[in-house]
Amino acid sequence: MASPSWLRLLAVALLQASCAATALGRLDPPAPLPLVIWHGMGIFGLPRCPGESSHICDLIRKTLNAGAYAKAIQERLVQAEYWHDPIKEDVYRNHSVFLADINQERGVNESYKKNLMALKKFVMVKFLNDSIVDPVDSEWFGFYRSGQAKETIPLQETTLYTQDRLGLKEMDKAGQLVFLAVEGDHLQLSEEWFYAHIIPFLE
Repeated sequence: MASPSWLRLLAVALLQASCAATALGRLDPPAPLPLVIWHGMGIFGLPRCPGESSHICDLIRKTLNAGAYAKAIQERLVQAEYWHDPIKEDVYRNHSVFLADINQERGVNESYKKNLMALKKFVMVKFLNDSIVDPVDSEWFGFYRSGQAKETIPLQETTLYTQDRLGLKEMDKAGQLVFLAVEGDHLQLSEEWFYAHIIPFLE
């Protein structure tokens, strides 16, 4: 049975809906974790307002995009740290203070990559009716195809994977990546589902 400390760690990873997994990759020596749960490629949209299917929502996200990478916004607004503009990838890479760095999109730190690959399992949970994370495929490390904000591609087609900047390609081949999906909105999962699908990785 999982210990209370593991359950607390999992709760933090879920509630933050953040880059806890790759942040852990920076620890030296590697954190001896059996798994992590993570939301991965960032967001490009307003909660409950999908820009890829609504003209008004698309206009709103373009307006938000105009100031998302301002230094003051990046340093003071947590949500801005996860803002990933797929249309202007160069602006995102140059001005994102957290996500572009943690996903190694400005350069590859081999020690950091090695630490992340030391994880026994990298578990990604997609909430199929998520109205907060846009695009939802980001929860499985997919994202919009570069240069537009309509079509999404899976992890395996992203540059992050093909260039193996985080080690995810090698981890995938080794069976270390786990893709789970659950019906429900953002972080809405039952205790039964949690114990059936997550706890076994900790036993």
